[in-house]
Amino acid sequence: MPHIIRDIATSDLDAVLDLNQSEMPHVGSVDLQKLQWFSENASYFRVAEAEEGIAAYLVGLRPGTSYASPNYRWFSDRYDDFAYVDRVAVARFARRRGLASRLYDDFAATVPASVKLMTCEVNLSPPNEASMRFHKQLGFRQVGVRTTEGGAKEVAMLVREL
Repeated sequence: MPHIIRDIATSDLDAVLDLNQSEMPHVGSVDLQKLQWFSENASYFRVAEAEEGIAAYLVGLRPGTSYASPNYRWFSDRYDDFAYVDRVAVARFARRRGLASRLYDDFAATVPASVKLMTCEVNLSPPNEASMRFHKQLGFRQVGVRTTEGGAKEVAMLVREL
């Protein structure tokens, strides 16, 4: 069965939670309540489904959302309009199949043509070198650095022209 990209369903939330938590520290921890909030408020929350189950997911937001993330707010303070990737994860069984790229492209296809930037952040400390390579291959470039969690974490702020 090919991977099907579709909108999140309430019945997917537990599987997405498990996938998210298995990918820490590359993605931030989240709870079921936050995933429910994303499902009700995010501009984009889709999964890639495979025969084995949820293979990947991506949460994306647009400006004007009441999301309190400091990284989202950093982009909101600097750009009028953008497509922000809050989190993306791919299950181990589904890696190297192009799912993350497909989800990024799918998110980009859902925003108005007037949106010229996709934004995200990637961990520099602790390092997520695979994610940085992936984002560079997609055409992202670094436009800033944020230090968070009292200096325990550092993230590269990235943008890509759409």
